[in-house]
Amino acid sequence: MIITWEKVLKNFILAGALGSLLSLPAMAASSLSDSIDLGQYRTDVKTLASDAFGGRAPLSEGEQLTIDYLEKAFKEMGLKPGFGDSYLQAVPLAKITADQNMQLDIGGLKFANGSEFTARTQRISDNVNLNNSDVVFVGYGINAPEYGWNDYQGLDVKGKTVIVLVNDPGFATQDPKVFKGNAMTYYGRWTYKYEEAARQGAEAVFIVHETAPAAYGWGVVQNSNTGTKFTLVDANNNQGQVGVMGWVQHDVANKIFAKAGMDFDTLKQKAAKPNFKAIPLKLKANVSLNNKIERAESHNVAALLPGKSRPDEVVMMHAHWDHLGTVIEDGKPEIINGAVDNASGVAGVLALARYFAKKAQTAPLERSILFSAFTAEETGLIGAQHFAQHPSVPTKNIVAFLNIDGMNMNQSVDYILRYGEGVSELETYLDKAAKAQGRVVKGDPRPQNGLMFRSDHFALAQQGVPGLLFMSLGDTDPDYIAHKYHKGADDYDPNWTLEGVKQDLELMASMLTTLANGTDWPHWLEASDFKTKREQDGRKK
Repeated sequence: MIITWEKVLKNFILAGALGSLLSLPAMAASSLSDSIDLGQYRTDVKTLASDAFGGRAPLSEGEQLTIDYLEKAFKEMGLKPGFGDSYLQAVPLAKITADQNMQLDIGGLKFANGSEFTARTQRISDNVNLNNSDVVFVGYGINAPEYGWNDYQGLDVKGKTVIVLVNDPGFATQDPKVFKGNAMTYYGRWTYKYEEAARQGAEAVFIVHETAPAAYGWGVVQNSNTGTKFTLVDANNNQGQVGVMGWVQHDVANKIFAKAGMDFDTLKQKAAKPNFKAIPLKLKANVSLNNKIERAESHNVAALLPGKSRPDEVVMMHAHWDHLGTVIEDGKPEIINGAVDNASGVAGVLALARYFAKKAQTAPLERSILFSAFTAEETGLIGAQHFAQHPSVPTKNIVAFLNIDGMNMNQSVDYILRYGEGVSELETYLDKAAKAQGRVVKGDPRPQNGLMFRSDHFALAQQGVPGLLFMSLGDTDPDYIAHKYHKGADDYDPNWTLEGVKQDLELMASMLTTLANGTDWPHWLEASDFKTKREQDGRKK
């Protein structure tokens, strides 16, 4: 399905959708379809996802090739540097490589690294040793006053090892009155489990993996948590973080609980009910992490298209550039090229940047657009967190953050996916842009996966900036999550039609045009820390 820019405008008028939120400028007669060079897009994806780029791991040769490629492209477009006089923002990282010849011992049961458990740390320490640490099952490991839930109620876990369930009780019960029912909240994310355990003083956390509530198989856990990992470093060398960040297989959990004379699945069911009380397993945990620590700088990349009348107000168009590099699969090294995740998104940002840079020669936008690509998303949104803490423009001046994390490389579809519901007014922009294309907006088909919290826009949301995620991972390729996501099979495919890419870039371009030429500031809809932060910045209704 090819939709010309003229047809987009016509549909807007016929739909009566040219209200106060949408006042499209004269974008010239040529269609967006004709302006976006899909041949160049294909070249960008093929290059970024080639073996020569080595899987684009931060602090690797692949990083240098990637940031050089992006900087050269932005310069050729005539865009200004996004960070003062540079296209690059240094992101100071610690590179932590744990000796993988480790073994987890719980209650005398010994488990193999990688196949049965994973363990890593973000503490800047050569050694992190868990010695005879008491093991406690704390259900979902959640302390959420607004939901009347506290798994740590009356519990002292200082120095202890906690075993927790992935996701949250809403998913377990499928009860819309429990948390958000099937839709994951941030309390269900693995990042939260570690953060809360650290606040409670725990020394180690092991999350029990199950494919349905985690939303991915064990292979994703293994590839994402073994080998070299990266972290930002605070003034205390991250000593306030939990010492051991781990996962265990479901079968391993069964064995541990059986050793304690308990049944894991029975206790899992009890943990999904209010007022669950944590249960000491009366077992000891032991594991040693021997780390090689290196400090280095990775880089965020950004280029600016200045606005004509309000250049200090900025709309961001983004995709993370990094992926997993080389990992061990089936005992052999394999490059994880991340063609869809997220070379496809980076190429999309470049395509939109080229389009708007050209259009600005005759029809400049009123607000600025910052085209960005951040590092270390796959290790926990690290580049985005650094940018959020050290933005090139005050976050209160960022109108919205549009984020691509995996595009539809196949046939066009008659819908666009929306992640989250009733979250921010950006959903209204999405609705109207989709309607103008003759498409409908569909809710997240897998709200239990918590995708809203799993990409770079979330780091900016924590600073109050409304964001919107564009993601098609697995939606038009049912084989993707099971066999390609974070695996070697996520490679460039010359048979991709790119029709889905074209229609989605057209939609994003219409939204960017609306946001960059408007005077409105999209607001948060539901009560949240995000909304509070935005209002503190003076962006109120």
